[in-house]
Amino acid sequence: MKNSIESLHLLASESIDIFMSEHEQEPKKTPRPLWSYFFSLIPSIILILGCIPVVVVFYFLQHYFDFFWFTSVWYYLLLPFVLYIGAVLLFVSELYITGGIVKLFNITYKPGTHEYSFRNKNTFNWTLICVLYTPFRKLLEIFPLGRIKQTYLRLLGMKIGKNSLVGGVIKDPCLTEFGDNVTMGEYAIIYAHIHNMQYETIFMDKIRIGNNCVIGAGAIIMPGATLEDDVVVAAGALVTKGQTLSKGKIYGGIPAKEIIKKTVQ
Repeated sequence: MKNSIESLHLLASESIDIFMSEHEQEPKKTPRPLWSYFFSLIPSIILILGCIPVVVVFYFLQHYFDFFWFTSVWYYLLLPFVLYIGAVLLFVSELYITGGIVKLFNITYKPGTHEYSFRNKNTFNWTLICVLYTPFRKLLEIFPLGRIKQTYLRLLGMKIGKNSLVGGVIKDPCLTEFGDNVTMGEYAIIYAHIHNMQYETIFMDKIRIGNNCVIGAGAIIMPGATLEDDVVVAAGALVTKGQTLSKGKIYGGIPAKEIIKKTVQ
């Protein structure tokens, strides 16, 4: 009986030790600082700044042409065009204001596994770019502006070679590199980061796309992936974290596997 009681005490002690050991390994939750809530106001401030060129144009039309007095039926007919031009001007202003801020202050983040906290410089910069970039990235998905989109992504730190088409979504421009003659299909997504909220970390790694590559519509490319020259990724394929696709081959499926060797003409 005495031996049984001692065994129970020993088992309980071991269980407590294991529990304490596991508990100590759990990541500590850090409270969010109050000043970080200012981030939610940044898009509104940028929107106000972007309205300034539109207000100037409207003032010019009213001051010199009395446009908004609608003294003629032609003013009513021209009004939709004026509003459309104002909307485009606002959108382009927003792009160059946000891109200019990122370029001017060199707001970038580096590869690695970083603490998901505002105390970490890379995480802080990533959050700031997300706040500046995400609203207008979504608008660019609706209204593709061709070369304006390319210029905007370059302002955000993306390297884009000659004669390349960025048709999908680039989540992390400063960690993404395109060579020459790259074609990226619609709805394709390139991620250069992965969250791990269990341990409050964010993993970031560069993505390199070589020359003459084709990324099919709906394909997904994860952090650290490398596409060598003349690679084709089929529509809907998944290029996994750190995967390297060899030169001159065609890949498809989930995860992406070689389908056939590409014939280079």
